[in-house]
Amino acid sequence: MHIMALFLIYFLKFIYETRAYENIALNKPAWQQYPYTSQWVADLAVDGRKSNLSGYGGQCAVSAYGHPTSEWRVDLLEILSIVYINVQYRTENVVWDKYNGYYTHYRGFSIYISNTTKKEDGLMCFRDTNYTVETIPNPINISCHLNGRYVIYYNNRTNHPLPPDYSFYAFTDLCEVEVYGCSNSTYFGDNCTTPCHQNCLDGRCDVVDGTCLGCVQGYTGTMSDTVK
Repeated sequence: MHIMALFLIYFLKFIYETRAYENIALNKPAWQQYPYTSQWVADLAVDGRKSNLSGYGGQCAVSAYGHPTSEWRVDLLEILSIVYINVQYRTENVVWDKYNGYYTHYRGFSIYISNTTKKEDGLMCFRDTNYTVETIPNPINISCHLNGRYVIYYNNRTNHPLPPDYSFYAFTDLCEVEVYGCSNSTYFGDNCTTPCHQNCLDGRCDVVDGTCLGCVQGYTGTMSDTVK
């Protein structure tokens, strides 16, 4: 009962937060390092479709075989404040458990938030170091309270020997990546309806608590409401 109660709390928390914020990655431009062919382009991972998780279902961005690294990114088109990221992997529409061989593709992946197309210019908000074949979830819900323009999914298989549950080559194979926040950077809070303080630089503030992401000249403080 205790475990079920905790699960219910986290599930309700996720449902509330994803309903309160918008999927700011939906239909935004995306890029993939090694697409399998032009049929499995990066944009398929942000088109809002995830009912068919097969590589041949026309809803997943599939990466090419035989590469030591894999990278995928979505351009939010401007610097936005992010709360959560939801990643739906390819499963071939079979049960997601230790017998689904695709779990080996995703072990060790990272998520970066950057203001440029280079992950090295940004911050890592998640890296898989603790999941096992029994515990890696699909989809996976990642808390990522950062600000940036590009959300970058990255995986590599360059450090050998690899753990036994890692694929030899790196893959993306993403059926949907949802990034939750506010599409208008001058608003924050539940349903993105509260305007940022008038003294916030460029009118932008943190999507959760409204703290300014910079202040106009002559003001300081987290809410830009203190005269210098």
